[in-house]
Amino acid sequence: MSDRVVVITGASAGIGAALAERLAARGDRAVLVARREKELRDVAARCAGRAYPIVADVTSREEVRRVVREAIAHLGHVDVWVNNAGRGITRPVSQLTDDDVDDMLRVNVKSALYGMQEILPHFIERGTGQIVNVSSMLGRVPMASFRSAYNGAKHFLNAITANLRDELRDQHPGIIVSLVSPGVVATEFGVNAAYGGPDSRALPMSQPVEEVAEVIERVIDTRATDVYTRRGMRQMAIDYFSALGQDPS
Repeated sequence: MSDRVVVITGASAGIGAALAERLAARGDRAVLVARREKELRDVAARCAGRAYPIVADVTSREEVRRVVREAIAHLGHVDVWVNNAGRGITRPVSQLTDDDVDDMLRVNVKSALYGMQEILPHFIERGTGQIVNVSSMLGRVPMASFRSAYNGAKHFLNAITANLRDELRDQHPGIIVSLVSPGVVATEFGVNAAYGGPDSRALPMSQPVEEVAEVIERVIDTRATDVYTRRGMRQMAIDYFSALGQDPS
């Protein structure tokens, strides 16, 4: 029986909601963070008293700072912070506007950066902690050109995840920075993308959200640092760059 305190952003649906339910079922306490109050409280109700919802917009640093304060005040400490909030886009590079790019960076990069920076002092004080950043296979292999700025944002997220891991390795070895890269997941991600788009739930080979949540649960248990959610995805990335004539190493 686990008893960790895990903060999950983007917890009102999809991967975040599924992860919260899995963690609560085994005895962890989940802090659920999202903008949609009703949906957030519905998820909390399914967690049978093991979840504490906080309505907040994680694209605001001050809101993230408030989440940190409230989570610690209510539950005493935080063991794991999962940056799961994100949004896609359906627009090719040639049509991107300044607002499109700013929106993708704000939702997919800044929200995670704020989480990392604001929880870090608490983890340093405790000498332990784990940050889990939920990225995307498109952050490795930008093969869906219509996702354009989303692909770029996830590449950005991957880079700062690796950089923070390197920054902490020597002086704060008890703090782990993990990256999880799903492929297509059977959620409302596609229909909720900017400018709409194909429903991810109807795409071939979309992965059940429960499987992705199970992988993230295992990342928390093992403190693994870089994980794909399906077998073969790492080889897919290697094959993609090999086909371009690049050395995948």
